Amino acid sequence: MNRTILIVDDDQKTRNLLKTYLEKQQYDVRVAQDGASFLLEFERFKDELSLVILDVMLPDTDGFTLCRTVRSQSSVPIIMLTASADDTDRIVGLELGADDYIAKPYNPRELLARIKAIHRRMQLGTPGATVRVLKFAGFSMDVVERVLTDPQGQPVVLTSMDFTLLRFFAEHAGETLDRSRLMEQTRGRDLGPLDRSLDVQISRLRQRIHDDGKQPVLIKTVRGSGYVFAADVTQQTDD
Repeated sequence: MNRTILIVDDDQKTRNLLKTYLEKQQYDVRVAQDGASFLLEFERFKDELSLVILDVMLPDTDGFTLCRTVRSQSSVPIIMLTASADDTDRIVGLELGADDYIAKPYNPRELLARIKAIHRRMQLGTPGATVRVLKFAGFSMDVVERVLTDPQGQPVVLTSMDFTLLRFFAEHAGETLDRSRLMEQTRGRDLGPLDRSLDVQISRLRQRIHDDGKQPVLIKTVRGSGYVFAADVTQQTDD
């Protein structure tokens, strides 16, 4: 798969160190110092990108604005970098369509692990897989092309993380899935005691598939246990 990453960070030393580190891991890395240069690079290379890393604090804009712009044009995975100890930045980023976040200062190895985890999830639906399509409640989910269509046949815009989570739900329909297991499957790490990112993501996913958050019929909350995907799911194999 493509291994091109675009990073925006206004600190030159950080940009250069991260670029050098990731290039040693065989990634093709492009960098930008502010929002304006990022948008130019994104427009130029958006069809080649496998991941975008956005710093929240920038001199001419902020990472949230850039996240919104990227998500309006592309489903490329997004990792947000935030220096704030407050969960607000992280939650806002996830609500805008980011796939993951990491707090500054961070260990480059941790960031690399997050990048690898996202790329592994993107490769789950590769040609040759036994199951090609999952169908439920009128939706059709092509796990190879990573495309979801609604009951009217229209494509549903999902982030990489949204798709991974919905696929896991559909593959385990009827099972009560605890929050720690869902976090491990979607982000490849344990759920912290105060981590609300999974709840934010599930709320966002419910909106995408028009599952009423107050009275959901597809992704139901099991109080004290986790969540259950209540739809009947059928599978279509790849001939």
